[in-house]
Amino acid sequence: MKVKRALEDFGYKSAYGFAYALSLAPMSLLYGIATLAFIWAYYMPGYRKAVAVQNVARSFPDMRYGEVIGIVRKFYRCFTAYLAEILKSISAPAAVLEKRMVFENAELISAHLNAGTNVIICLGHCGNWEMLSLMPYKLGLDMYAVYKPLRSQAMDKLMTKLRSRFGMKLIPDKQVTRHILTRGSAPAAYLFLADQCPSIGDDKISLDLLGQPTYVISGMERLALRSGSAVVFLHVTQLSKGYYKARCLPICAQAQCTGKGEITKKYISLLKNNILAEPYGWLWTHKRWKR
Repeated sequence: MKVKRALEDFGYKSAYGFAYALSLAPMSLLYGIATLAFIWAYYMPGYRKAVAVQNVARSFPDMRYGEVIGIVRKFYRCFTAYLAEILKSISAPAAVLEKRMVFENAELISAHLNAGTNVIICLGHCGNWEMLSLMPYKLGLDMYAVYKPLRSQAMDKLMTKLRSRFGMKLIPDKQVTRHILTRGSAPAAYLFLADQCPSIGDDKISLDLLGQPTYVISGMERLALRSGSAVVFLHVTQLSKGYYKARCLPICAQAQCTGKGEITKKYISLLKNNILAEPYGWLWTHKRWKR
């Protein structure tokens, strides 16, 4: 056990040291590396290209094949650029990075918190969602990001360090219910990426997303109901390369005043609008419809 922990600690320190050193390079060089990653992921062996093409084609059945490929190609270009931007965020000052993320209607979240209500903020994998780790710093919020721990403890520790650099507190998905129900201090905001394909044991419901029956994790709604939280959706789009906007849209002010499934249905409707607004920005390589 000690040997395993020592190896994991060595792996974490080595990965972080390498990533930090690379992040010191100019952004132009990192984007150049991202271009090489794009060529590898899209043209050469490829990374889940068949999955991406199938997902886009099924989501937009009226599109011609050339249009489908155009969205897929632009998705890979953006996705590899996201990786370069995440890498830069390891060492770049917050004052520099905050200019790359614009928040619109953020007073909606603050109003709920000032009224003594917890806020559940849900979104999809649109734009560079990792840039949202700047929210606590930029908006002055007490904020938690709900996540599923990685199998590799070294990689899990690395991602936790990167995501918490600007004040974001990470909380495992299995612990969030107890945390929000027993937390006795001031209300806080909880960030949920809720568009993954549910695991076999997850609570889920089936809804229509982009014309396809889709299992959706219902844990976010259950938590909102049990905690009496407000729910807000983040509509994330790209303003230009490396610059993003997150617009806060209301889902409900009091979860207990909504009907069964209403919060999840509104979330899916807003997620669909986010995808249609910028089709290339969604994470098409995820196997959302594998079940």
